[in-house]
Amino acid sequence: MKLGVAAGATAATIVGASVPITGMLEGYPVLTGQAMRYALGAAVLLLVARRLPMPSWRDIPPLLGVVVTGMLGFNAVLIAAQQYAEPGFVAAVMGGAPIALALLSRQRTASAVVGAVVVAAGIVLLSGGGSWHGPGLALALITMAGEVCFTLFAVGVVRRLGVLGVATWTCILATVIGAVLGTFVGGWQMPNARQGFSLALLAVVVTALAFGLWYFAVNRLGSDRAGVLIGLMPVSGLATSVLLGAQELTLVSAIGVTTVALGCVIGLRRGTHEPTAAHEPTGTRHTHDSGRVPPKSTIANGSDTPAEVVAP
Repeated sequence: MKLGVAAGATAATIVGASVPITGMLEGYPVLTGQAMRYALGAAVLLLVARRLPMPSWRDIPPLLGVVVTGMLGFNAVLIAAQQYAEPGFVAAVMGGAPIALALLSRQRTASAVVGAVVVAAGIVLLSGGGSWHGPGLALALITMAGEVCFTLFAVGVVRRLGVLGVATWTCILATVIGAVLGTFVGGWQMPNARQGFSLALLAVVVTALAFGLWYFAVNRLGSDRAGVLIGLMPVSGLATSVLLGAQELTLVSAIGVTTVALGCVIGLRRGTHEPTAAHEPTGTRHTHDSGRVPPKSTIANGSDTPAEVVAP
């Protein structure tokens, strides 16, 4: 469990801290920019992976679901949402993602649900809320749904293809789809030095590293408990802004950080329905549920035989 928490917290921290880097791409074509980012990310993942399992036909729909809703669609809708709503409002709505993940998990626990609610409250305090007009609320809700789908669509397929397999194949699919759609919407543009740096950093650190760490966390913790760690994204974003001198640390922000931390502690507690190894009946210690995998299986590499898990 400790490895899962560490992986999920690191992934959330990386994504939150990358917000200023993403801002360097303002005005750059969205779809083709993502295509280049995911192409480089896929190349890095292919170098790291010892082998890449081939997806079956039943794996294609969830992989496409991750790409369309949680990757390409998420980023496009997020940009659109901020045109009709203040960033704080969008962030506050996205704070509902941990609650949705906790409620939609088949193995949800009371502690995960309570922790998610506390985390969401902390995110609202951190974001400060805000206003919206026109389709702002609808776009913010769609953005939140994309955040949720990025995890839920991957829960089943990551057990079959492994952490690196899912991260790599989604990047490959996102590259192809983004390149095709971007050719007709937005077009291609040669990035300047600043934009090229941003794309490279997002591809290597946020895509290749953070994607793998996040799916590793979902494997270990389940989607319900891993979801509370989403609250660390705005915390990391706040810390980055304070360090860069772009924002001051206020009392409300400090309370928000404390609330998110409390929610994470509550949400990561072991549920009462979840037996420990010492109390599990003989012969049931190697079973799967909808969001967790045996901690000593090699599902992270696409198989299910007892062995050491290889972290991405």
